Amino acid sequence: MNNPFETAKAQLGAAAKIANLDKDKVEQLKNPDRYVEVSIPVKMDNGQQKIFTGFRSQHNNARGPYKGGIRYHQDVNLDEVRALSFWMSFKNAVVNVPFGGGKGGIIVNPKELSVAELERLSRGYAKKMFPVFGPEMDVPAPDVNTNGQIMGWMLDEYQKITGNNSKATFTGKSLDNGGSQGREEATGFGGVYVFEEVVKNKVVDLPAGSKIAIQGFGNVATFFAQAAEKLGYKVVALSDSKGGIYNQAGLDYEKVLAHKKSTGVLKDFADSKNITNEELLELPVEVLVPAALENVLTKDSAEKVQAKLIIEMANGPTTPEADEIFYRKNIVVIPDILANSGGVCTSYFEWYQNMNNEVWDKNQVLEKLSKQIKQAFADVHERQKKYNTTFRNAAYILAAERIIQAMG
Repeated sequence: MNNPFETAKAQLGAAAKIANLDKDKVEQLKNPDRYVEVSIPVKMDNGQQKIFTGFRSQHNNARGPYKGGIRYHQDVNLDEVRALSFWMSFKNAVVNVPFGGGKGGIIVNPKELSVAELERLSRGYAKKMFPVFGPEMDVPAPDVNTNGQIMGWMLDEYQKITGNNSKATFTGKSLDNGGSQGREEATGFGGVYVFEEVVKNKVVDLPAGSKIAIQGFGNVATFFAQAAEKLGYKVVALSDSKGGIYNQAGLDYEKVLAHKKSTGVLKDFADSKNITNEELLELPVEVLVPAALENVLTKDSAEKVQAKLIIEMANGPTTPEADEIFYRKNIVVIPDILANSGGVCTSYFEWYQNMNNEVWDKNQVLEKLSKQIKQAFADVHERQKKYNTTFRNAAYILAAERIIQAMG
């Protein structure tokens, strides 16, 4: 299994070489500023105590407060959290919001906890981490298996302990607790805004009604599928953790959603063929959208990919070996730090609204998002042409230039 932190450093190293970036600063960027590990005692419903381990990696704050999600997962580990905090610094710099990168996590399978236990765990994490959090220091958000409710508990705990009543310390909150309109759609829609720019700039020649395969059926994948369908593209494959479905004539998104709601899975959807997650990556489509897990495109699967364009909506879905194969095969990869930056862009809008006591409506948010994402694409595309390189290298060059400039 590829170590995500080594992958992140390799991606920066490749870009730094092309643009001849300051070696000392690049070395600094390969190491997080600091990393905090805490133990969180939680009284379980049966009266017994259980100790959980929590992390926070603060990568770089030259451009603004550390920013990034908190995930609850049994496989959370230090290297993953460090890699994700690193990617957050670069993602924020690409989309040009004034944040650095952070990431947190707790080693836990939240499905095994009751709601009350989950609340005690979340408040326990905030209790242990509060000295390193703050609206101008480090601003967490939801991530895998966390949500607005969990952010609400953490914010409440943080406010109790510090006496700081600003809601800006956490983003991704519920609307009635200072959350932003449009946050739910932001990542998926942001990916489609990038996709539209790719087509408009003729980066890849796509026929009308091009076929798209999307790996994933979470929030990001579903909003991406919805928006792509409206633009006249054919979503022919979708998948969840149990497997996927494929119909080369196209899937009706609304019907798929209804099927998933009633059965809990995608497979056995009428008028479609059941496929595995691996098979989905190799389908005869024009566009492939990995929107689930990291490291799915490896040197083995990359050889079999038939798409002309890959839009990374998951974090780190492509290994460096796969990247080389795609380059050789002339497959254009739009990297995660550009493609899925809509979420953090809207997190910045939420933070800004909280800091300035403003409330924007959904149209305002999505309009600002569209403008910011399109500008980010233009900035990356310019570096891509200037250095005649991949979009991943171009995005890293742009982000590194911005962070290094801020480091002074």
